[in-house]
Amino acid sequence: MQRRDVLRGLAALAATGLPIQPLFAASRSRQTKFVGDARPFDYAWLKGEARQLAASEYQAVPARLPAEVEKLDWDQYQAIQYRADHALWAEEDSRFEARFFHLGLFFKTPVQIHEIVDGRAREIAYDPGMFNYGKSGLNAGKLPKDLGFAGFRLNFHTDLTRDIAAFLGASYFRAVGSDWQYGLSARGLAVDCGMDRPEEFPNFTKFWLERPRPDSSRMVVYALLDSPSVAGAYRFEIEPGATLTMDVDAALYPRKSIERLGVAPLTSMFQFGENDRQIAAANDWRPEIHDSDGLSLWRGNGEWVWRPLTNPSQLRFNAYQDEAPRGFGLLQRDRDFSHYQDDGVFYDRRPSLWIEPKSNWGKGSVQLVEIPTMDETFDNIVAFWNPEKKPQAGEELLYAYRMHWGRHMPAQPPLATVFATRTGVGGVVGQPRKYFSWRFVVDFVGDNLQLLGKNAKVTPVISASRGEIELASARPLDAVRGYRLMFDLRPTDSHTTPIDLRAYIASGGAPLSETWLYQWTPVSPDRMPPIAA
Repeated sequence: MQRRDVLRGLAALAATGLPIQPLFAASRSRQTKFVGDARPFDYAWLKGEARQLAASEYQAVPARLPAEVEKLDWDQYQAIQYRADHALWAEEDSRFEARFFHLGLFFKTPVQIHEIVDGRAREIAYDPGMFNYGKSGLNAGKLPKDLGFAGFRLNFHTDLTRDIAAFLGASYFRAVGSDWQYGLSARGLAVDCGMDRPEEFPNFTKFWLERPRPDSSRMVVYALLDSPSVAGAYRFEIEPGATLTMDVDAALYPRKSIERLGVAPLTSMFQFGENDRQIAAANDWRPEIHDSDGLSLWRGNGEWVWRPLTNPSQLRFNAYQDEAPRGFGLLQRDRDFSHYQDDGVFYDRRPSLWIEPKSNWGKGSVQLVEIPTMDETFDNIVAFWNPEKKPQAGEELLYAYRMHWGRHMPAQPPLATVFATRTGVGGVVGQPRKYFSWRFVVDFVGDNLQLLGKNAKVTPVISASRGEIELASARPLDAVRGYRLMFDLRPTDSHTTPIDLRAYIASGGAPLSETWLYQWTPVSPDRMPPIAA
C-alpha cells in the first residue's frame, strides 16, 4: 500500500463532511452475529499477544477480495450503505453505537472486530445483511460469509446520524469536536516517515470494542498493531464533547532496530494559505485550502513555539529537539470563513489535534514532514514525536498520552500568539529596488498586549540562519487589537538551501509573544522576481 493511496482515500472519504456514508433511520430490531466462543480479554493479555507476535516472523494479512469487490469504483463503493438497524449496541441501553465499513476501493485488507462484555470477547461476524448495496453492483447473496470489515465508526446518542470517530485504513483514525467536521487524521504509529526510502505503514489488524455501561459517556477501544518492524497493543478511552478526548496507552515491541519511530503521529493537509501561495492558488477560486495551518509546540522548558505550515517544492523535514515535551499539535487557528470561502467542505471548521503526554517522554524531537502537493485530497503534512534512543528488538516501549480533537485546545500560551503570517517581495514602496529581498509579516494577538501603554517600547527579536535582516519593525495593529512584526530577509549568497527564521516581540527584554519559527527556501537567482520598482 502506497502513502498516496492511503491518504487520498482517507481525505476523499471525509471531504464532504459527516457522515462518510449515508445512514438509514435506526430501528432496534436486529442482533449482531458472532464467530466462535467468548474468551477472556484484558489489556495485559493484549500486550502479551503483541509481545509474542513481535517474537515471530511478520506475516502480512492477505488482502484477497472477490473480483467484484476489488473492481468497485468510487461511486459504486459510496453506494454501499451501512444499515443502522444492525449497529452494534442498537438493541442495548447504550449511549454509543458502532457501525462497520465495507471492504473495497482503497481499503482492501480485512480487520477482525470483537465485542467485549464482562471481560470476555467474541469476534463479530461479517454479515451482508448489515449493508444495503444499492447501485454498487454487488449481489449480497454471492459475497463470502467471511469477507470481513475494513474498519468501524462510533456514533453517540446525541446525534446518531453523524459519527464522532472512525478507524479506517492502516492504523489511521480520526474524530470530531462540536463542529462535527472531519479534517486531519492520527495514526497508531509511523515508521521511517520522510526518509529516502518507502515508508512503512503499520496496520491495526484486530479491534476489540468494550460495551459501554448504560450510563457512561466513555467507551474503550483496543487494537493490535502489526508491521514488519514492530507489533503493538493499544487502548483508547474515548469521551465525546465539544473537544473530544482520547486517552491512549500504547505498548510497542520492535522486531528490529527502527531508525525513525514516530509516536503519536498526526497527518494533515496544507495546499496553500496566506503565507504560502503556490501556482495552485492562482488557479483556484478559494483564497486558502488547508486542514491545519501550523504546528504548535509546548516545549519541556516552557517555551511556546508556532511553526506555520508550508507546501514546499520538494519534501522538507525538520526536527525540533526537546526533553519531556509538554505537548504538540497540528492546529487550525484560522476560523474565518471568508478566508476560505468553501461552503462545501468548510475548512474553517476543521478540528485541531493536540497531543498531551501523560508521562515524561525523555529526550527526542517533534519532527515535521512537509510533502509537495497540488491536490487537496492528498494529506501532505505529518508530525510526530521521535525518541532520541532508537528502538531495538526485544524492548518494550510504553507511551501514554491524551489526544484533544476540536476547536479549543486544553493548553494555551500565556503570551500573545501568532494570528497570521504573510510573505511577499521586500523593499520600500515607491523606491527602486536595488537587490532582491523577501518580506515577512507576522501578526500577534493576545490579552497581554492590551496592557501596553501608548508609549510602550515593543521591539522585534529576529534571527536567521543565513542572510541579512532589514527594515525590522514592530507596531500596533488596531484591526486585530494586536501587534505586527515586519522585516525583510536579504539573501547574501546564491544557495537555494532553506533558511531558518526565528522571531518574537518583546518589551523591556521580556518576551510578549510565543516564538515564531519559519523555514524559507530562496529561489535560484535566475528565477527571482524582478527588482524594479
